[in-house]
Amino acid sequence: MSKRQIKLGAFIPTTSQHAAGWRHPQSRPQDHLSIDYVIELAKTAEKGLFDAYFLADGLSVNWSHGASKNKQSIGYSDKVVGFEPVTLFAAISAVTKHIGFIATASTTYEEPYLLARKFSSLDHISKGRAAWNVVTTISADTARNFGFTAHPDAKVRYERADEFIEVTQKLWDSWEDDSFLYDKESGQFFDASKQHEPLHTGKYFNVQGSLNVPRSPQGYPVIVQAGQSEDGRELAAKYAEVIFTAQQSLSDAQAFYRDVKSRLSKYGRHPNDLKVMPGVSVFVAKTEQEAKEKYELLNSLIHPDVGLGLISGLAGDIDLSQFDLDAPFPRLEDIEIKSSRQQMMIEIAAKHNFSIRQLYEHIASARGHWTLIGTAEQVVDQLQQWFENEAADGFNVLPPSTPAGLNDFVEFIVPELQRRGLFRTEYEGTTLRENLGLKRPENQHVLARCNTAEAS
Repeated sequence: MSKRQIKLGAFIPTTSQHAAGWRHPQSRPQDHLSIDYVIELAKTAEKGLFDAYFLADGLSVNWSHGASKNKQSIGYSDKVVGFEPVTLFAAISAVTKHIGFIATASTTYEEPYLLARKFSSLDHISKGRAAWNVVTTISADTARNFGFTAHPDAKVRYERADEFIEVTQKLWDSWEDDSFLYDKESGQFFDASKQHEPLHTGKYFNVQGSLNVPRSPQGYPVIVQAGQSEDGRELAAKYAEVIFTAQQSLSDAQAFYRDVKSRLSKYGRHPNDLKVMPGVSVFVAKTEQEAKEKYELLNSLIHPDVGLGLISGLAGDIDLSQFDLDAPFPRLEDIEIKSSRQQMMIEIAAKHNFSIRQLYEHIASARGHWTLIGTAEQVVDQLQQWFENEAADGFNVLPPSTPAGLNDFVEFIVPELQRRGLFRTEYEGTTLRENLGLKRPENQHVLARCNTAEAS
């Protein structure tokens, strides 16, 4: 049996992860809609043998991450504007060979048939390197772009998401793997007996006809999810094969890891069927002092309006502009907690007795994800501790600046991981599933036939 090794995702928005990353001397924000620049980043990640390139996405202009609704030209990020990820990854797949592509798409504002078709197409185009990051969309602003009178509450969104994934998997199983014969002599293009209609009628969806794309190389694109709430954890246990999580300490990461893994058995799944990958932002250099200087440089570039917008977006649209930035973080007992990330922001402020400025500097690099600062040895010591103590199967790396932060990780961290035998020296397979160590799902109609045959 091969040794268990760390899996790595690269979460690389083109304008950087840190709130002020786009202002870094080496950053190229003017290129954030340049396909050549994105290809450069993808090739760097592939050079570093990352499992996948991950992109978050939204369906509205996201003012909360550093811009302001009064249209002031203060802010950052392709959270405001940016590429649609499936389209982008289809283009990048043509000039890469191994790295996978995790594209975000919403179960609240998309439809199963169109989504299944997009991701199945991406899986074919990339030769088996596609993954779907399932989100229910937290931004209420999105409702006004889709004719909704109100944004659905979290309970409804997760209930819809459950049925959405069920329908999508039925659509991906519309065709068995060997349905298409291409028999020129007989004139038979496909075997109609191996084509199946989902015939789904449920609370949220009525989808009757087969997908008009053959079953893709991975069977299903890899299912990725990032929810940390109770509903999010349960959805992950039922469907997800990779879960991204934001944790600040080993003990919290262990508790999350063990909780989610323990839920899989009720759905007939094994703990290895789900990879838990906490987010981590790394500032690394040859010396600890140099790494700290990189961190301090980016924090010094945070505009106060951006810092306030960042907190507001993560902590539930709280208006902090009335408070002194350097006074203790205000008590917010009357605020209704609407998300796990909001709860985390408030807990971080209380735990460290942060001022408003100190809180936004603390979260600016990764918005609540783990931040590590030091030499390659110091950083990898901590990654290894989490990996070897039931806190992580791998990490979703959030480079604080691009391209510099990504280059640093590939130059410093990857070789140290490899030196310790914790990370691959070459890709294991040709598909994302093979590289992540995930099994390929069998077509549910084939499984049903096999089960019937065994029972008889």
